[in-house]
Amino acid sequence: MYRNDPIVPTFALILAAGLFYMAYMDGLHIARLLGHTPEELSVGQIGLMAFGAVFLLYGLIGLVSYWLEGVELRPGRHFPTPSTAPVAVGVILVLLLTALSGFFVRLIVYSAQTGHNPTWLQGAVFGAISLVVAALLGIYKKFFGRDETITEEEKTHFPW
Repeated sequence: MYRNDPIVPTFALILAAGLFYMAYMDGLHIARLLGHTPEELSVGQIGLMAFGAVFLLYGLIGLVSYWLEGVELRPGRHFPTPSTAPVAVGVILVLLLTALSGFFVRLIVYSAQTGHNPTWLQGAVFGAISLVVAALLGIYKKFFGRDETITEEEKTHFPW
């Protein structure tokens, strides 16, 4: 399989959404049987969400690979074409990253001063910071990085 197509990653994302929905429906079914919503997750819900997370990650990696590398790798050197749109998006993302970083520092200072520690908000802001950094790295790789694709012959010196 030498082609990089988005069909399998898209199917993995659809499967992940289906598994998350099944976990949600399982929770509703358990709540209907018990008469109230339980505080803890069932083993089935945890299993469905774990497999959903695996398929979600696989699908996202596949779609990012398709976006960065294209359908088929061509041997040789590839130079980026200059454009102002990626620079503008990069500047906006850097400003967003600066604002999120400042908000994260303010959250840490707030929790140190008051003793109230909103860990869910700190985790959400740190996750957003991580996604913005990943988007910046992807934009750099796609629009500014020089690539070189090297191929080798079918017969190598390895015994298998």
